[in-house]
Amino acid sequence: MHEYLKHYIGGQWVPSTGSETKVVVNPATEEPVSEVVLGTPEDVDKAVAAAKKAFPAWSQSSKEERLELLGKIQAEYAKRVPEIAKAISEEMGAPISIASTAQSGSGLGHLGATIEALKNFEFVENTGKNHVLYEAAGIVALITPWNWPMNQIVAKVAPALAAGNCVILKPSEQTPGSAQIFAEILDAAGVPVGVFNLVQGDGPGVGTALAKHPDIDMISFTGSTRAGIQVAKNAADTVKRVHQELGGKSPFIVLPGTPLDVALPGGAGGILLNSGQSCVAPTRFLVHKDQYDEAIDKLADIFGAKSVDDPAKEGDHIGPVVNKSQFEKIQGLIDKGIAEGAKVAVGGPGRPQGKDKGFYVQPTVLRDVTNDMTVAREEIFGPVLVVIPYNDVDEAVEIANDTPYGLGAYIAGNPADAAPVARKIRAGSVFVNSGGLDFNSPFGGYKQSGNGREFGKFGLEEFMEKKSLIGEIPGIG
Repeated sequence: MHEYLKHYIGGQWVPSTGSETKVVVNPATEEPVSEVVLGTPEDVDKAVAAAKKAFPAWSQSSKEERLELLGKIQAEYAKRVPEIAKAISEEMGAPISIASTAQSGSGLGHLGATIEALKNFEFVENTGKNHVLYEAAGIVALITPWNWPMNQIVAKVAPALAAGNCVILKPSEQTPGSAQIFAEILDAAGVPVGVFNLVQGDGPGVGTALAKHPDIDMISFTGSTRAGIQVAKNAADTVKRVHQELGGKSPFIVLPGTPLDVALPGGAGGILLNSGQSCVAPTRFLVHKDQYDEAIDKLADIFGAKSVDDPAKEGDHIGPVVNKSQFEKIQGLIDKGIAEGAKVAVGGPGRPQGKDKGFYVQPTVLRDVTNDMTVAREEIFGPVLVVIPYNDVDEAVEIANDTPYGLGAYIAGNPADAAPVARKIRAGSVFVNSGGLDFNSPFGGYKQSGNGREFGKFGLEEFMEKKSLIGEIPGIG
């Protein structure tokens, strides 16, 4: 069993001031795989003190110095990809084929996008004779989730450092291994003492202390809407900036007459990838009534043919969901959907055939769903699709927007027909005939999916303050 019993604070691996630990269970075997220390508010105080000491020098560093550091981090990261992938696969159940590519590769993608954004970023903008300076936000706390651990860690750490901030990272206690490796990467790359700090732990012990800390200037949080609300409340008394990327219930609108063999596989793949544990997954399919039954049959074939197997094996299969509580939540929502009138087209409650151990969920399609059902409104976070019929495009837009969330939306069909629909959708990202993220385009949500944006130059700006400099001052512009 791996042990992660120290924090990275002030350039050193140091023991926690507390002794409580958590055992992480491999979701495929239900056996212990890692033990992580649960940090304390005192550990947070030490990390903040280290960051404050480092901030004056790092915030005044040059673009060239920051680019040099990011380049070294990129090189060190590339060396550790196999270890990162193994840790992710063991701790949260992503198949090793996905952990080695999309999961760990996203970190390299964000590093590359941040480096390019920084190269082209102008830290001074002229407003006539006056100027606007883009400066570091200060001491920044980063709280990241378990479902795409490296994606969210690097999407925050890279631009935060590029903007001149000093950071304290609290990764999910469910995926401590990849976060520890990432801290080792930054140490090997020569990150200045105190500029990056890692405090392992849970939300009540470390997350709350970070959100409430008076010397932290900004907090960037990715996780559930419920947890995000609590972070914002805890941060309110110190009036710190709060950046949130929260839950989603993304619609996938299949425009009338769109060939289903073209439209459905990509959308279905977006749900099945990562066993449905993606906040931007297209989990509500909206299909015109004339194509509804045909779509159900095709989706049942796609989901029914998707194998569920050991994440340690290479191959095109999905793995288990992250832990027992998540498994039980998904099972409960499937049962509730059936109780409220949805019908199972394929899959359903219980483990897949042949799986009597591990938190494996059957790829499931629920039909005859209306948008007022619990399964259409709550984020299931598993390989479960609900399919809703609509009468015309206006109704499809109405259903798509009838949600407290607004992270992503998908449209399949003629691009010319999709364009006016995309403008009516209340979501931060609208994907037209495509499912992949663009690390140079802004990512974030409307409504209860959060505020602020990540990725590329937009993520870089998010970690900065704007200062007006009034007066003709030579050498500034």
